[in-house]
Amino acid sequence: MESFISLLAHNKLLLLFSVIGIGYLLGQIKIYGFSLGVAAVLFVGIAFGALDKQLSLPEEIYIVGLVLFVYSVGLQSGPSFFSSFNQKSLKTNLFVIGILIISAGATAVITYFFSIGAPHAAGLFCGALTNTPALAASVEAVKSFTAQHPEALRNQLINAPVITYGLTYPFGVLGLILWTYLFIKIYKIDFVKEEADRMKETGVGSIQVQTFRATNPAIIGKSASDVLKLIVQRRFVLSRYKRGNEINIILPETIFQLGDQLVAVGTPDELERAKVFIGELSIEQVSLDNAGFEYRRMFVSSEETVGRQINELHLEKEFGAAITRIRRGDIDFVPSPDTRLELGDRVRVVTRHDNIQRVTKFFGDSMKAISETDFLSISLGIVIGVFVGMMSIPLPNGSTFKLGFAGGPLVVSLILGRLQRTGSVTWTMPYSANLVLRQIGLVFFLAGIGTKAGDGFGATFQSGGFEYLAAGAIITTVATVLTIMLGYKYLRLPMSAVMGVMSGLGTQPAYLAYANMQAQNDQPNMHYAMVYPASMITKIILAQILVTALWR
Repeated sequence: MESFISLLAHNKLLLLFSVIGIGYLLGQIKIYGFSLGVAAVLFVGIAFGALDKQLSLPEEIYIVGLVLFVYSVGLQSGPSFFSSFNQKSLKTNLFVIGILIISAGATAVITYFFSIGAPHAAGLFCGALTNTPALAASVEAVKSFTAQHPEALRNQLINAPVITYGLTYPFGVLGLILWTYLFIKIYKIDFVKEEADRMKETGVGSIQVQTFRATNPAIIGKSASDVLKLIVQRRFVLSRYKRGNEINIILPETIFQLGDQLVAVGTPDELERAKVFIGELSIEQVSLDNAGFEYRRMFVSSEETVGRQINELHLEKEFGAAITRIRRGDIDFVPSPDTRLELGDRVRVVTRHDNIQRVTKFFGDSMKAISETDFLSISLGIVIGVFVGMMSIPLPNGSTFKLGFAGGPLVVSLILGRLQRTGSVTWTMPYSANLVLRQIGLVFFLAGIGTKAGDGFGATFQSGGFEYLAAGAIITTVATVLTIMLGYKYLRLPMSAVMGVMSGLGTQPAYLAYANMQAQNDQPNMHYAMVYPASMITKIILAQILVTALWR
């Protein structure tokens, strides 16, 4: 054993990938449908560090991992983060932020009565609400407060949030599932009936194609651009029309005439809006067969299209083409005119046969291009983020506050992700590349911070482990019970949607998998995506505030 420990201690690369590999292996083990997933890397790192204090990875490992992780998360979450505060979802996001603030307040009260220090308090909050980026922010905040401390004490304080996080994380996941299971029984939830009622009420469903007959006097004799600009937040596309025996693409200058057969693409509720504007349903099918048109899926990979809004491309005017839907990651959706195209999007385009090659060249449609990552823009964005993280922000009590390696790159990447491009610089990266970079960063951070925290894990557990477990369970319970009860009774969301909000509030994929298994519909995923960005940012900020406010 000593020779094995010595081998790992003197070969940090071997140690790093041993921790990651074993962690991933253990993370795949399921017990009653639950698995730790990538979080198992943290526990393996703690185990290695507890085995021998020599088995500690250099600090640079977890800092590099942290920066890569938060930067890639911010780039991907930027558009949805800013759009999550629209009128439709603002109430739900404010609700989630309120629950998190209450949870942070509960953490402060509990730590006061249990006489728990600021580093452990931050770990309690992050572990009870299962958020690794918030943990990273806590570590950075503690580091800023301990710059002048002796090295041994400084390391002990820096490791404190990680140890407490490791103690409280398991119930942070299991507690969500336990309380949800109990409330499903208490409220006697029938997910099949609940979803049927929701579908009947809203008409929400999959993307469909519907033909309408133009009979509304308000659009007759007017151009398509004049009519469509009157529809606020339009989420359907008018792709083509049939007039007599003529079939053509609907261009901005197309003048609608009485009896035109117009084809719209969208979800059922959006098609209902289209019907109000156009006139009436039509049973006629406007087929493109033998009409000189074709549909084709193509990758967005050219510099001309990445990061631009669809209405900026002037596809109808330049190519006589229209985008009817976009596939981003695993999701298909109908775009609006202000939808920005991202590198790696697959757009479904309809145009004439003789235009298809020009349109394909315009979008790029290159698998090789979307597999290549622009490390110049990534490096520039991270450099800006690190500088922002180094800036001192004055606080009312006379102290200063820094965003650090977690907050600085995250804030900058959210903004850059929203901008998507500045001039010739494209900030975004392909969806697949983003996921890979995010996973690499996360496992580097978990392995690095875990091995450093392992040395004090046993002592901390013996001195106050059960106290921390109880405190974490209380925080998890407060957040979960309030979310379920208020979400179901006050916001009047269906339970499947409440579970999605809960998984987003906890930024917890394991709970999301449980929610999907219970609900058997898309509501958990939709509400998870709706509140995830705001929840992530709020927890990162609150974790640092807890350290600052409770530091003594």
